Amino acid sequence: MKKVICSPKAPGAIGPYSQAIEAGGMVFVSGQLPIDATTGLMPEGAEAQAKQSLENMKSILEEAGLTMANIVKTTVFLADMSLFADMNKAYATFFEGDFPARSAVAVKALPKDALVEIECIAVR
Repeated sequence: MKKVICSPKAPGAIGPYSQAIEAGGMVFVSGQLPIDATTGLMPEGAEAQAKQSLENMKSILEEAGLTMANIVKTTVFLADMSLFADMNKAYATFFEGDFPARSAVAVKALPKDALVEIECIAVR
């Protein structure tokens, strides 16, 4: 059985998908673009965009009753690998203690011309 998780503090899905799905004690958070849910705008630069993507992820996890500490795996999508260091600066500030497993890949393009998109898997 699955449960849809949706937070008004994160931007709504821009396609036919859910912000997150919970199943079997795991929460799968869809890729979060760096869109501010209040303004609908994206900040400039990879560091600021990574921060906003992670804030969106945090809001969705909070809606599910979880925190960033529940994350076991993230996947970071970058418009270019040259953005890795800037993304990493913001990323490191969202976790205390052990970091989750992570993949980071460069892609040809991201929706809405974002520089960063981040998804995760969290466990109860």
